[in-house]
Amino acid sequence: QVQLVESGGGLVQAGGSLRLSCAASGRIFRIKSSGWYRQAPGKQRELVASISSGGTPNYADSVKGRFTISRDKVNWNTLYLQMDSLKPEDTAVYYCNLIPPIRIGAQDDYWGQGTQVTVSA
Repeated sequence: QVQLVESGGGLVQAGGSLRLSCAASGRIFRIKSSGWYRQAPGKQRELVASISSGGTPNYADSVKGRFTISRDKVNWNTLYLQMDSLKPEDTAVYYCNLIPPIRIGAQDDYWGQGTQVTVSA
């Protein structure tokens, strides 16, 4: 069973930057599309950045031009999200996962613990 561990979150002022990391227990980012999702309080989890197995990135309009997704191309087990020009509305718990998310059992998706990003005005 693959495990995902997100890190790098924290408290930052608006306009600041953070770099998130996601360590996987296997080389899953080489052969699968993957991405960063976020969930703000009271809202549904949303996909904000993705990267295809071939390396093509894609971004939600809300983060385009500010966030950059990348992956470790040596060990293929780490996913990154560089977040610049952060805004208070970026405040959320950030998760990495495959696209679609890793499935466990018949109906449940696996999620790591996530990393909290808080942007103050």
